[in-house]
Amino acid sequence: MTQTLPKLSPEMLVPRMGEYLIQKGIITEENLQQALDYQLKETEKGNSLLLGEALINLKFVQREDLNQAVTEQILQLRSALQSANRTLERRVEERTAELQNALDRVSELSQLKANFISNISHELRTPLTHIKGYVELLVSGSLGPVTDEQKHALQVSQQSSAKLENLIEDLIMVSLANRGELNIRLDDMDIRRISNLAAKSFVSKAENRGIRLQAVIDEDVPYVQADAQKIGWALSHLIDNGIKFTSAGGSVVVSVKREGENLVSVSVADTGIGIPPHRLTEIFEPFHQLDGSSTRHHGGTGLGLSLVRQIIEAHGSMIDVQSVEGHGTTFKFPLLAVAGNK
Repeated sequence: MTQTLPKLSPEMLVPRMGEYLIQKGIITEENLQQALDYQLKETEKGNSLLLGEALINLKFVQREDLNQAVTEQILQLRSALQSANRTLERRVEERTAELQNALDRVSELSQLKANFISNISHELRTPLTHIKGYVELLVSGSLGPVTDEQKHALQVSQQSSAKLENLIEDLIMVSLANRGELNIRLDDMDIRRISNLAAKSFVSKAENRGIRLQAVIDEDVPYVQADAQKIGWALSHLIDNGIKFTSAGGSVVVSVKREGENLVSVSVADTGIGIPPHRLTEIFEPFHQLDGSSTRHHGGTGLGLSLVRQIIEAHGSMIDVQSVEGHGTTFKFPLLAVAGNK
């Protein structure tokens, strides 16, 4: 049986019409129940009927009274909606103000942190320079003869001083990056030469760890637009990182090749421990180590990769990382080739 749908009516916009009419004293609960029974019977016959029409048909209510009740309910609903909207807008404004205050506070704390790092790093430079200078004088014998054991101890001190100096430079670079002052000087750069130099500087370290370090650089690679010093630093860190996380017998490969007419692709791949997929984004967080335990096997401050990414992004590029846990990691980034350079 085809059911006849009710005509569009204002009554469709209001809920619980029967209860409202009882509250107004227009009908009784008995009238409502009879109307509901009547409505059900009509529906079973295929005639869909609104409650208001059922009440009118049973002469429990006049149409004017029904229309008046519907209008009152619609006005009440509209008033409630407007009130809810005003409350929501006020809460949104309050929440927005709270979030803005929190953001301002975070920005202020970040600036304070950056200033602190910068100031303390610069203050550390001066005493470290003195330490390095006097240790060098002692090693060279300029301040008198030293025994072999003393010379060895001084050489260890030199190595430690160099590590501390590198850490201070990293901290200064972090503070500059956080303040948006990481200046990039773009020049026509021989990426083949920079990559070779970076690789050669770690040959001894790789050999001592039983790791094969190799530079695979295509002959037709053109010059690129980049900051030689900062790209060299980034490459050195990636190579050092690869050696650090690769076991004896493994390899680290520095690769430079041309990609099309306008790009040069630079990558550093290792056969080390790899990175779990769900933790790939963490490696670029400053002062963060995947192994944060006190017994971790690999040292470092967690600054390096964060700075590498900021340097690459400051060149208008981006760094990509691909890793398979237990099989190695590859870091790769493109640089813009110098126009007209072959």
